[in-house]
Amino acid sequence: MPEITDADALCAGYLSDVTALMQSILVEERDVLDRAASRVADQVAADRLVHVYGPGGHSNLAAQEIFFRAGGLMHVSAILDEGTLLSNGALRSMAVERTPGYGKIVIDDERLGEGDLLILTNAYGINAALIDAALAARQRGAFLIGFSSHGHANQSASSHPARHPSKQNLHDIVDIAVDTKVPIGDALVSVEGVAENIAAVSTFANAFALNCLVIRTVAKLAERGVEPPIWRSGNAPGGDEANGKFLARFRDRVRWL
Repeated sequence: MPEITDADALCAGYLSDVTALMQSILVEERDVLDRAASRVADQVAADRLVHVYGPGGHSNLAAQEIFFRAGGLMHVSAILDEGTLLSNGALRSMAVERTPGYGKIVIDDERLGEGDLLILTNAYGINAALIDAALAARQRGAFLIGFSSHGHANQSASSHPARHPSKQNLHDIVDIAVDTKVPIGDALVSVEGVAENIAAVSTFANAFALNCLVIRTVAKLAERGVEPPIWRSGNAPGGDEANGKFLARFRDRVRWL
């Protein structure tokens, strides 16, 4: 038997904490996710796109999690704006997500309007680009579903440099707000002799909550007798052929396809 080290115990504790957080989302956000899934199912049944935007360095990963993803809905259209992507520079990304007015530019460029549905994902729910995106989309008539940590937003000082000038939180703006329950600071693991915590949880929380939304949506569509087009992994047997049946239907509609 291999010797159990302090690092093993820390990893086991991390797994326990991550699992507990996802369990709390599963139980406490059940009704909210169910309502959100009903709206997404309506869009898919009507053959309308479901837009998703994660303005923020690692919050972009949440939008990518359900876009062009094995087992994901083909109707999902991610807004992959270059401004906050870490690939353009991490410090630049943070500066852009804190820039008032930027999110409005992105939404206006996407031309969302009445009848559109936009999912906004952000770990902390306060940054200026995120809030501007929400306000602009709402003004244009889109229905908004937000994924963010309500506790993190509520506990963040109104003077925090990332905040929108209005000091608003995402969960106070959107039509349906899913709480991902990410704690202040995000990182969960404390190591003796190290000042800062390590091992973030927000990516797990966002991915789990969003995939629960997809699961509930597909289940509702199946109940209605609707079989939605779903991506198969291109690395799975027959993946390219299965996906190819639908590409013509979405290629000109999904901007980043």
